[in-house]
Amino acid sequence: MSKRIRKTHEMNSLAQEIKSFSKSNLRKQCTRVTTLSGKRIIETWKGSMVHVVEDPLPPGGSCGYVPDDTWDLQVGVVRPYLLLGSQDAAQDFGTLTKFKVSHILNVAYGVENAFPDLFIYKTLSILDLPDTVITSYFQESSAFIDQAQREKGVVLVHCNAGVSRSAAIVVGHLICSEGLTFDDAFALVKKARPVICPNPGFLEQLKGYKPQGSMQLNGVTHT
Repeated sequence: MSKRIRKTHEMNSLAQEIKSFSKSNLRKQCTRVTTLSGKRIIETWKGSMVHVVEDPLPPGGSCGYVPDDTWDLQVGVVRPYLLLGSQDAAQDFGTLTKFKVSHILNVAYGVENAFPDLFIYKTLSILDLPDTVITSYFQESSAFIDQAQREKGVVLVHCNAGVSRSAAIVVGHLICSEGLTFDDAFALVKKARPVICPNPGFLEQLKGYKPQGSMQLNGVTHT
């Protein structure tokens, strides 16, 4: 077969493949992510949208990552009465005593309160997903933080890793109760606990958040 005939044959084959191409034959792009807390998330592109669901670990299956068994007892002091940390800090009595914690705001999902008879708890089960409306929790969480301050206590806000949900709640509280801008509130929380990294959906909501109605500023209600 001459080179010209072979080239013509290859071009005809390519043209036939292009003609028979169908988008329906393409595999959906699927990304599996393991968060700092060990939770597995599946992100699947459907059209121009991303669909996010939790990926349960199959029985007897491998995690697919190297677990970190060390405890994260680093606590960020945002205000003298307002602390930010992980579930490890919330479950370590020595850490709670060291920081004179009296109130604990648990915004994790599926994490039980370790010392219900020794501390004042409030639990808000929040999923760390971009489409979770984190702002819908601000009023309730801020009321609890304000309560701790009024009672001259110290409140620890925690989720699982102390990185996304609890950080967003604390940033939201500073915007609601102190009237800070997003940039100022985020910088303050980031300085106290450098590992914070709210998920993209939370960040977008925080940047556009404007408290409605009355707002508590330094213990005084303003409208």
